[in-house]
Amino acid sequence: MEAVFTPEQMRYIDAHSEVDVAVFIRQAGYAVAQAALRMLNGSYGKHVVVLVGKGNNGEDGRVASEFLRARGVKVSLFASSEIPAQLPECDLVIDAVYGTGLRGEFYAPLTNAPVLAVDIPSGIDATTGECRGVPFVAQQTVTFGALKPGIVLQPGRMHAGVVTVASLDLPLGLGKNVDEKIISVVTRSDVEQWVPPRAPTTHKWKSAVRAIAGSKTMMGAAQLSCSAAYKAGAGIVHLSSIGGMPETIAPLEVVYRSVSELHWADQCLSDIERFASALIGPGLGRGDELVDEVFHFVSRCPVPLVIDGDGLQILASSRDGQRRNMANFFAQRTAETVLTPHDGEFSALTGERPSADRIADTRKAAAALQAVVLLKGSTTVVAEPGGNVFCITNGDTRLATAGSGDVLTGVIAALLAMGLNAFHAAAAGAFIHGNALERLPKYGVVASDIVQEIQVGGYE
Repeated sequence: MEAVFTPEQMRYIDAHSEVDVAVFIRQAGYAVAQAALRMLNGSYGKHVVVLVGKGNNGEDGRVASEFLRARGVKVSLFASSEIPAQLPECDLVIDAVYGTGLRGEFYAPLTNAPVLAVDIPSGIDATTGECRGVPFVAQQTVTFGALKPGIVLQPGRMHAGVVTVASLDLPLGLGKNVDEKIISVVTRSDVEQWVPPRAPTTHKWKSAVRAIAGSKTMMGAAQLSCSAAYKAGAGIVHLSSIGGMPETIAPLEVVYRSVSELHWADQCLSDIERFASALIGPGLGRGDELVDEVFHFVSRCPVPLVIDGDGLQILASSRDGQRRNMANFFAQRTAETVLTPHDGEFSALTGERPSADRIADTRKAAAALQAVVLLKGSTTVVAEPGGNVFCITNGDTRLATAGSGDVLTGVIAALLAMGLNAFHAAAAGAFIHGNALERLPKYGVVASDIVQEIQVGGYE
């Protein structure tokens, strides 16, 4: 995992460290200078423009300037109050105007040179990733101690470019005095650690998934979820679609179990103890006749459950179309629950669309709903009721395609069936979902392509 620390935590660490801040500034300036030399591919005949502010971020830039001059680099230094609208021709711009302590706005001057940002691009809100003014789009950022939320969340992540963390030997343990809960970016090694190897004595029912998905006009969602569950490690998948779709429409490997259009919840629960996990929602439809049955199934389902799509919308709404108060509903379940909303479904569940501070909003929702909440987005945020957060950053715009969320639901259900707890299953599922893109073209990806490239483990 890659640690993420808030600006408040970093300020506390700086204020309470036993090491003189001048030592850290010296180390930071050196780290920036080394990154600059790598970007310049040497120092001979190079010209660097350094923009510096009044605080420690500016001091980092000044120290970097000293190191670069010592290596023979021509350096032009501009204080924040003297930055011209158009920078002189140069080989590199170092942005050390504002760090995590941004108070107002920053409007980047024009330049054709690549930009190296110090700690976080100036004009990016370090908590939310929002643009305050018009920040540079940096090619690289050297950040100190740990990642900041503002360069994990968009659009700050895009403005930061390739991020390198310089540890500086900062006493990061002090950050727990501000907030004991963790925020981390999930890595390949995390997923490899969480996903258990299959035991030699395993059998298909050890990782069986029960799926309640699809309807007369939305069978594709069920197909995608079930196929993804198999690809992610489910031993057997049983599917029921409301309205009794013919068995031949289900994926070949799926056991299709017909249920009636009315009072189907008890039929789906009749042998639910045989399964290791369940999923409900993809392509289910949104008719009033579904409301009571969905509530009945979810409240009585005794195995870990993933709820997505129409399932979330149904749970959030009453028969008269009013938003239902979901507080304490999931807490009454006897097994873990994963909710996977996009922004609209999040609004239906909580009554508010996510703000720019997606980490805080997801934390709040998980605590209020007493479930693991996975908020989909360009950076996917996963929170558990206790407040710990995982961020997944390996996806991209190719996941913004019809049916992609149904694939994610199937992957998470399979991981739950394999024994992962809900928090790890949701985070690992999102990472595996994004990892599939590594083996797909840049354009024209559809959800069924993602299914075919799902790979659990074996990340070389």
